Amino acid sequence: MKRFKALDVFRGLTVCLMIIVNTPGDWSSTFSPLLHAKWHGFTPTDLVFPSFLFAVGNAFAFVKAKWVDKPLSEVFKKIAKRTLIIFLLGYTMYWIPFVSWTETGDLAAVPFSETRILGVLQRIALCYFIGAVMIYFLTNKQLIIASVVILLGYWGILSAFGDYTLEGNFARTVDRLILGDSHLYMGNGIPFDPEGLLSTLPSICNVLGGYLIGKYIIDGGINYEKLAKMLLAGAGLLVIAYLWDLGFPVNKKLWSSSFVVLTVGLDIVVLSILIYTIEFVKKPINYNFFEIFGKNPLFIYLLSEYVAIGMHFIRVDGEQSLFSYVYQKGFSWIGPYFGSFAFAIVFMLFCWSLGLWLDKKKIYIKV
Repeated sequence: MKRFKALDVFRGLTVCLMIIVNTPGDWSSTFSPLLHAKWHGFTPTDLVFPSFLFAVGNAFAFVKAKWVDKPLSEVFKKIAKRTLIIFLLGYTMYWIPFVSWTETGDLAAVPFSETRILGVLQRIALCYFIGAVMIYFLTNKQLIIASVVILLGYWGILSAFGDYTLEGNFARTVDRLILGDSHLYMGNGIPFDPEGLLSTLPSICNVLGGYLIGKYIIDGGINYEKLAKMLLAGAGLLVIAYLWDLGFPVNKKLWSSSFVVLTVGLDIVVLSILIYTIEFVKKPINYNFFEIFGKNPLFIYLLSEYVAIGMHFIRVDGEQSLFSYVYQKGFSWIGPYFGSFAFAIVFMLFCWSLGLWLDKKKIYIKV
């Protein structure tokens, strides 16, 4: 089965952007397009995570062909194993290094009771598992119907049992009831997890959308007619998202149904542009830089997170973190916003260089 370069580039572009938006030198001096929308609304950064899930779906388009000759037990075992590994990697990432600095400058153990259970990788794991099971058992038509049911159902549940505010949304109620406040993300000032249990349901549709488009591309190859249909589908979803936003606002933290439709539509448009500039123009654009990220996506993303965590934990020059120290000494002179952005770019290039080394050594790490 032919691999399409555009799919690898799309995945690599997503990882590249994830690293940039996750590691600014100073969060208080970050350009607004590189920040998530505070609540309702949409920024370019809000597209990054759903695009990663869309790329996971793309990969299923290749994997499903390998499932045909294998018994269900073997397929399910591989899916379950990978799900568990990705989930645990995400969970321990938030817990490591298992100690934290106190106000007195001492180290104290972080108890299990204060750990965040869900998060980015955990959502990827859950969406991977549920998406894989659905893709294994359902036809393409059934997947589309299931996606519509999930998105309408999520809208109905949130509107029936709460509102669309940070404090009163039902997704938060479910997480507090099942997981408890101490296990939720506190970055919004109150216990609320943007990668919570209930809001994981609509995010599965990003994976399913990625699979359906990936399958459409690889079945019989791509031509101008199929590319035009992709663009029309993407544009149609954007119109639906705009109209749905009037009743169920686009909201990344709630992962609203309109947000899913918007991001899948945008991903289809972006992927269409990549395909056109790689497959159809006389002088294809060289996207080799992003392919480096695309060949070891999960490993490079994990690496970036662990390096950043280590830099935040290590103390130098008194009580200053190594992360802050490097930014202050090496980048702050550029100016607050451009310095913070330059730090993120250099950090991303550092991760890319390690990815390049792995590629040259033909080392491809699969979780």
